[in-house]
Amino acid sequence: MGKNRKNRASRGIAAAMATLATANGAEGKAVEIEVDGVDATQASAANTSADSGASPQTHVSSESSGSLKRPSPHDADDDDGWQTIERGRPVKKHKKIPGAASSRYPGINFSEQARLQSKINVSSLRDLILYIFADGPAPQWVSVKHRPEFRKIVTIMVPGLEEAMFKKGVDFSKYSNLTPDQAIDRMSASPDDYYPRVLQKGALPEPLQPFADMFQHLWPVRAPGDDKYAKLHSPMQSMLTAPLKEKKSGLKPVIEPHGWKDQRTRITEFLATPEELMENGFPKHPAMLKEGAPRDDFKDPDGWVHTRVSSLDDGAVPEAEIEQGSITAGRQVLALDCEMCMTGQTEYSLTRISLVSWDGEVVLDELVKPERPIIDYVTRFSGITKEMLDPVTTTLSDIQTRLLDILTPRTILVGHSLESDLKAMRLAHPFIVDTSILFPHPRGPPLKSSLKYLALKYLNREVQKGDGTINGHDSVEDAKTCLDLVKKKCEKGKAWAAGDVQGENLFKRLARAGTAYRATAGPEATGGLPVGKTSAAVDWGDVTRSACNAATVAISCQSDADVEAGIIRAVKGDPDGLEVPGGGVDFVWARMRELEALQGWWNRNKLAAADGPRGPPAPTTITSSDDDNNNPNAATGTASPLETCLTTLAHRLKRIYDALPPCTAFIVFSGTGDPREMSRLQALQAQFRREYNMPGSKWDQLSVQWTDKEDQALRRAVRAARCGIGFIGVK
Repeated sequence: MGKNRKNRASRGIAAAMATLATANGAEGKAVEIEVDGVDATQASAANTSADSGASPQTHVSSESSGSLKRPSPHDADDDDGWQTIERGRPVKKHKKIPGAASSRYPGINFSEQARLQSKINVSSLRDLILYIFADGPAPQWVSVKHRPEFRKIVTIMVPGLEEAMFKKGVDFSKYSNLTPDQAIDRMSASPDDYYPRVLQKGALPEPLQPFADMFQHLWPVRAPGDDKYAKLHSPMQSMLTAPLKEKKSGLKPVIEPHGWKDQRTRITEFLATPEELMENGFPKHPAMLKEGAPRDDFKDPDGWVHTRVSSLDDGAVPEAEIEQGSITAGRQVLALDCEMCMTGQTEYSLTRISLVSWDGEVVLDELVKPERPIIDYVTRFSGITKEMLDPVTTTLSDIQTRLLDILTPRTILVGHSLESDLKAMRLAHPFIVDTSILFPHPRGPPLKSSLKYLALKYLNREVQKGDGTINGHDSVEDAKTCLDLVKKKCEKGKAWAAGDVQGENLFKRLARAGTAYRATAGPEATGGLPVGKTSAAVDWGDVTRSACNAATVAISCQSDADVEAGIIRAVKGDPDGLEVPGGGVDFVWARMRELEALQGWWNRNKLAAADGPRGPPAPTTITSSDDDNNNPNAATGTASPLETCLTTLAHRLKRIYDALPPCTAFIVFSGTGDPREMSRLQALQAQFRREYNMPGSKWDQLSVQWTDKEDQALRRAVRAARCGIGFIGVK
């Protein structure tokens, strides 16, 4: 009986398919039939239902073409649908997105056995994205389950979020009423604070309870920075800059952007300003000082000289005297490099000086005998030996006399970290083009890139091959290298290599090095198939004026509500697919800033170009929202502005989470901790340095005193500013 039922069910299904196909075939309509119960056992059940008067369910679609057959059991999961047949052959298709209960559903899990020895960094979150979607290494701090099944990744940066906000019983009405020291103490934790905290909904403040519905853990995240120099670096740059894979031959040379056009620029456009010279420790020249008493009362320290320049205007050349198209603008350009030996425990004295003209001719190359005995020739760097200096009679005073005749008001000195050379020569000159300033370090001052690195990066040239050997450096070679760097900068223009970083734009990396798998690209992608990943950047201001311009889609916003709508749009795609591809993009990066503005973290005096002309909102504009209905305290007026803002933020994130398709990785991170005290102390330090470096300044007359106490306070504030948080989940 069972066998007869199966046969009758099979014949009934086949007859239904044939009838519908015949009825619709003349009109050219596609037919898709879906029957509840498709294997032998389920067909028997369907036949039984038919005998009892029920009819099998059918669905006719006009969007697919061809006939359909059931795939073999080993080709599909239990919940797979029909397989399309065209001309008698099955059409390859993507695997169906696994259900939440499927054994192949993707996940990002933390295990107590994970290799976690310190806080994860913002770069760790970036590398997790690269691992899932591109060619990044596997993370050691989490396990990524079924990586090929991830369909999308959404990452949102929310400055202003702090771990202290997620503690039970926090009073948001008094949360911001703390002294700087109290705010920093609030961030203090045990030595094991790098382990993630489990989010329990009942233990969270009510405004932030939706986080427990989206994420399992709160992760302490360390913002990029430099403890040695008490610096906080940009978390946005760290997230959006993927590390370069260097070639075996060395560092990858700089690549000009697509459509780049050279713009010849005069060398005078690259002259360091007096402020830049003082900030970088250059010797003071009277022409750099204001007219009047400061300049008139200036005196050179003992043994020092300054070039014969009475005013910065002395270097100007009338346009009538400048040849058309001249890069030097009528100025004399000399590249300078010196070698020094040690004459004290911390004292270096000049032992060689080299000057090279714009056309590469050596103008001066002299060995110099220091006044004091040399205790270390530092030959591995200087290339100077005792045998070289023994017969030399030229003194520093002789060199100074010659230089005062060579260097005129129209002379521009070119070099790398020239403040050290000028101090060794005990000479001051106001017209400087310094390659360490012209090509700033990716992580900002006071760090400086080496000349060896700059030559390899921008000239594809290896210099200082004698570094660390008995040959040491060649000052003539170094001077010519500096000259060539400046020449190339003049030929290319100001924008060339400006703010260049040691990495690749994250959006560009995903576009060129994305990976598709069998689950998302069919059987031909078995084992992984290189393919570009589409991306979207959703941020405040003009997104096209930042690194986000490299994204497939850039969505500019003026509020967090715009950001929310932009993220959902980027994930789902536009119906016409004209701007956002149909089906949405693969990767979304976004930033919400209303909490940052309310907390006072958004510096209104130093807006980044990406922030746009509108700037941050006033605090009064971000405390009211349609989400007030979700906050029971809002109706009674008892909610503080911070509590209201956090409630609004949490519900925005929850709506975004609910709108995400299955198998989407969802990452939220703050970027940094509270940077306000750090910014205040850094401003005081900068003011102190300016006043201290002024000629004739006296310690007890400075408006700002900077002692070890202030220095330690700054380092403590930087450590607090680097304490961010993050959340990682999978929809």
